[in-house]
Order: sequence, then structure tokens, then C-alpha cells
Amino acid sequence: MTELNVSEFRSLITSVFPELTASVFKLAAKGWDSTAIDVDDTLIFKFPRHIGAERALVKEAAVLDIVRPSLSMAVPDMRIHDGPPIFSSHAKLEGEHLIAEDYDALGEGDRQRLADDLARFYAELHALDADRLRAAGAGAIQPWQSPEAVRTKALPLLPVDIKGLAETVVSDFEALPPDPYGNVYGFFDGHGWNMAFDYRQRRLNGIYDFADSGFGPLHQEFIYSNFISPDLTARIISAYEILTGRRLDRRRIAILTGFHRLSELSELADDPANAEQMIRSVAKWAAAAARLA
Repeated sequence: MTELNVSEFRSLITSVFPELTASVFKLAAKGWDSTAIDVDDTLIFKFPRHIGAERALVKEAAVLDIVRPSLSMAVPDMRIHDGPPIFSSHAKLEGEHLIAEDYDALGEGDRQRLADDLARFYAELHALDADRLRAAGAGAIQPWQSPEAVRTKALPLLPVDIKGLAETVVSDFEALPPDPYGNVYGFFDGHGWNMAFDYRQRRLNGIYDFADSGFGPLHQEFIYSNFISPDLTARIISAYEILTGRRLDRRRIAILTGFHRLSELSELADDPANAEQMIRSVAKWAAAAARLA
């Protein structure tokens, strides 16, 4: 769809929800695939930006209908409106993004409660019926860039002081055998920008944006919380092992974390507006890896 401003989104929404005519509308987020509009700080409307995003939005709503009843964690109760244009609506999950600086300010008990809640979220997702999810449209998660592409496009952009570590991670990634637990349905997007964290109560109220969910290697599920903190990831892994009886390979998760950052840089290497941000992301990973070494 063509780019619209907030007033135009207001018109589209109120044509379906006339009771919102006097409401306050604001841009909540403008992502790669969708534009999100916040209404009265209580409702979220998502408008796909291209045909592929439309299909993804419909799939997300169908998957959430299966996922939601089985989770202890709150997730969106999403409804699709056929339009045109097609869009979705759901009640807003109250809370803010969880970023590294705010996690660092949490106390020991709050950190552990957060990790326990996320471990339970993953354990419950991984136990869902795969056939039902496939029937609802869930498929394989988006593949990463190849090691060859990473070597060609990402490594030349890195500062000299972290290039050696990056080269090692690419080689280690190539040498990894298949995931010992195979593929599972998972979230595969568990960074803090998809979380609704209540800073007053110091707890996670909910998780949203299941557009990237699907079937992928189990260990990959545990890399995204490293965008918040390696400490959080370590706690999640330990709690997940207790809940499920599965023993996770921490070295594999560390390798996947590094290669994922490099894959993102490789994907955006020709986009100057985003490549610098990806280089900073790789540098943050390298600094954290050095501290843990």
C-alpha cells in the first residue's frame, strides 16, 4: 500500500470503528512490513506495507488463535479486518520495551522472575501441536545469510579489532552439526522490543509480534535475549532446562548469537542507512563475548 499519514489511518480505522472518532491516534511503530497505529493507548492497529506482509499478518492472527490458549504469558488477541486495505486490531499489552540499561537496573529477584517467565513461555510454545500450527500457516523461519555471503559482505565492514573473532564464529557456525533437538515451533524474536514490560511492577506483562514465529532449530530460540543481556539468556536457559529436562548447548547458542549478528550485517551491507547500526550491533556482541571469554 502507499504511504499514509496518521490522519489517513484514522479515517480507515474509524470507517470500521466509528466509536473511535474522538480518540487520540498516534504512530506506534513503522517496521519493515507493517505500520502500527496506537489509539488511546489501549488499541493497536497494524497495516501491512506490501502484499507479503498482508499474508504474514493473516497467518500471524491464525497462529495466535492456536498459541494464545496454551500460554501462561499474555499475547495479542488479534482480529483481521478485510478492508480494503486489510488491517488487524488488538488490545494493547500494557508495558514498555525492555532494553539493556533497564534490565541492568533490575534487582536479582526481578531478573530471575523475568527469566522464569520467559523460560515457561518458550517451554509452552515448544510443546504445541506442530500439525495444527502448520495447518494455520506456520512455516519455516526466515533463513540467515550463508557463511560465504557473511565472509564476502559483512567481514570487510568490521573494525580490525573484532574481525578475528567474527571470522572464528563464521568457521564455528559452519562446523556445527544439526541441532540435537531438531526443529520446533518457536517465537524466534525474543528481544526486548517485542516485550511489554511493566517497570512499576518490574515484571513482564506480555509478548507481541509473532510475524517471525515458525519452525526452526530449538537452540536458535535462545539467542535473541542476548540483545537485552547475556545474564538474562543464561538464566532463561537454566530455567528452561529445569522445566523441560532438555540440556542445552551453551557454546552452540553463543556461536548462533554471533553468526546472527553477522548475518544481519551481511543482509544490510549495501544499505548505508542501516549498515552502521548493524556494525554497532556486531561490536556490542563482540564486547559481550570478550567479557564472557
